[in-house]
Amino acid sequence: MTSGPHHTLDGRTALVTGGASGIGAACAAALAAAGAKVHVVDRDGPGAESVAAAVGGVAHTADLADPDAVAALCAAVPEVDVLVNNAGLQHVAALHEFPPERFALIQQVMVTAPFLLIRAALPHMYARGWGRVVNISSVHGLRASAFKSAYVTAKHALEGLSKVTAVEGAPHGVTSVCVSPGYVGTPLVEAQIAAQAREHGIDEDDVVERVLLERVPLKRLIAAEDVAALVVWLCGPHAAHLTGASVPVDGGWTAT
Repeated sequence: MTSGPHHTLDGRTALVTGGASGIGAACAAALAAAGAKVHVVDRDGPGAESVAAAVGGVAHTADLADPDAVAALCAAVPEVDVLVNNAGLQHVAALHEFPPERFALIQQVMVTAPFLLIRAALPHMYARGWGRVVNISSVHGLRASAFKSAYVTAKHALEGLSKVTAVEGAPHGVTSVCVSPGYVGTPLVEAQIAAQAREHGIDEDDVVERVLLERVPLKRLIAAEDVAALVVWLCGPHAAHLTGASVPVDGGWTAT
């Protein structure tokens, strides 16, 4: 790629988890367009390979619930300049009925794995005097919704981890920011829409407006590409002083 005003990440290496689809795939494309060499990580190997091939990156098949798989990933990509912790999963159930093993799995993928990846990436970032950690949180890292105890807990924990990373990384030129979207048009959300439509006996368009976006002034789902554009901006020179923060991309949800 030739350098230019949009190639602020020339010479940088980025790693994106959950990169086979949705926000992760959009981030991989946007980071590659900005000049980064992108490592696309997902437990969906063919999906990761497809995205990596499209952006000129490298695919890695890894189940982030497995600490050994995370360790192998860190060994395979020892020099990460931009880390995007995006991988996640959802389970909806009342708190008193929530499966403990499912709760533990969600924490492992969405809190412990980001911790391990940050821990592995920081020495290289510190040595270069530059690094960007972008954690894809959620409006649920700032607000709670019923029946999502594991997801809300994990996203709140990720917000805290991001703040500690920002404080420790500041003397070394490393920033850490959470991007906290509302509902984004991803496979994860599309599955929720279909499930809610069946549960409530209404069509999927009504689910979006009456259920998902009930508290959102801007009554539309967010495009994954818009989230990715913010991720790339956070890696650019104008965001050098933005760290330890959570940037809501939520259509005004947290303003209500």
